[in-house]
Amino acid sequence: MKKYLLATSVAVAIAAPVHAQDQFDGVYAGVSVGYDFQAGDDDEFISFDRASDGTFGETVTTAAGADAFSPGFCGGAATSPQNTNCRDDSDGVSFQARFGYDRQMSNFVIGAVGELGTADLSDSVSAFSTTPAFYTMTREIDFTAALRARAGVVAGMNTLLYATGGLAYAKMDQAHVSSNTANAFTVIADEDAWGYQLGAGIEQKIGEKFSLGIEYLYTGYGNDDTLVRVGQGTAGATNPFVLAGGVDFLRANDDFDIQSVKAVATYRF
Repeated sequence: MKKYLLATSVAVAIAAPVHAQDQFDGVYAGVSVGYDFQAGDDDEFISFDRASDGTFGETVTTAAGADAFSPGFCGGAATSPQNTNCRDDSDGVSFQARFGYDRQMSNFVIGAVGELGTADLSDSVSAFSTTPAFYTMTREIDFTAALRARAGVVAGMNTLLYATGGLAYAKMDQAHVSSNTANAFTVIADEDAWGYQLGAGIEQKIGEKFSLGIEYLYTGYGNDDTLVRVGQGTAGATNPFVLAGGVDFLRANDDFDIQSVKAVATYRF
């Protein structure tokens, strides 16, 4: 009997570490819901290219030689052509589906995860002319995708602490609105935004297959080349855009930076 108990105790002692090593190993799928915050961009402005020759940072002037956009700019959507007041950019809820694979080696875990989801964000910038008139460029995210590596440490048998980072993509909807009804405006849209993600999280096993977690991600999108091309339309010869020989304008800062906090649910196969 003593020999049987001893053998059973040894078997349990040997099996326990193996069970622990299997906690975060293999293929998994999951979903997440979170809230996205945009970085402040009160100092954002629009850059102009006279004659549409590719040289931005130029000044559009009136017939008297004054700066036609002397009222200034704001990092949001204009509320009136008479002043530079703007609505703040909107943050919002995001949803993602994820699929990944982890390999656990003792207390260390390395793996990769892919995500596809949506985000409810709106980012605008406005310029104000002396006419007076406003010109607002707005971008919204249609859907997102990401592919990240992750590496972490198992604390005890049921908790994973990890860091993650990789490639991010967003499909953008680009738009322009203006109170100027004389000139003609054409949006030449760059709808593909590429960038990176960095973050960290904690995953807690709930039973054998399920886990719940919290994750923080910083996403930086860049290289937004969307521009608005201004034509004469019904404007007269002294119109500032006509005097300049046509004008292109775009965001002076094309970065789109987002911070996200997510709740994550995962099932391991």
